[in-house]
Amino acid sequence: MNKSDLRVTYKALRKSFSENEIEEMSLAIANKLLRLPTLPDGRQVWDKTYFHVFLPITEQKEVDTEYILHVLSGKDKEIIISKSDFKTCCMTHFLLTENTTIKKNQYHIPEPVDGIEVPSHKIQVVFVPLLAFDTKGNRVGYGKGFYDKFLSECKPEAIKIGLSFFEAEETITDVFENDVKLDYVVTPNTIYTFSSNY
Repeated sequence: MNKSDLRVTYKALRKSFSENEIEEMSLAIANKLLRLPTLPDGRQVWDKTYFHVFLPITEQKEVDTEYILHVLSGKDKEIIISKSDFKTCCMTHFLLTENTTIKKNQYHIPEPVDGIEVPSHKIQVVFVPLLAFDTKGNRVGYGKGFYDKFLSECKPEAIKIGLSFFEAEETITDVFENDVKLDYVVTPNTIYTFSSNY
């Protein structure tokens, strides 16, 4: 299936979920993350320090990352969140602290008002939102290119972890050269490792 059809399909599927279902599946994803395997090159995700987390757009019924934030806090990790510029399709990243003020923008995305800026190259692990993904680690987002741009600014060894309520599609037919592949995708039931990325 192509990206456009996948967007329509998976947006409709997500809309059918209740708040309780989203909560249960988001918790299951957070628990699965604790069992991430070692990457093919021997890297361990939880050895890293700088973790980027998206804050969910509740109106789009995205994975609730609050449980992941609790895990990261408990492991004493540095948590980074972003602010989106819809004119440039770029993201600016800030350290999440107890003093961070978060407000929703016009697209209902919760964002930090300001704070300590963190450059993309310092981020070691990125939890990536998506609508769908395939068995090769390709993802479909909302089509604005924010994450492809952001992930291309990270160091090549940054670990990219997609979070999804759904299992993999066999193939996304219209993958582009500059699409950045994922290292893992975690669903409520499965951990996908894309060793072909190495």
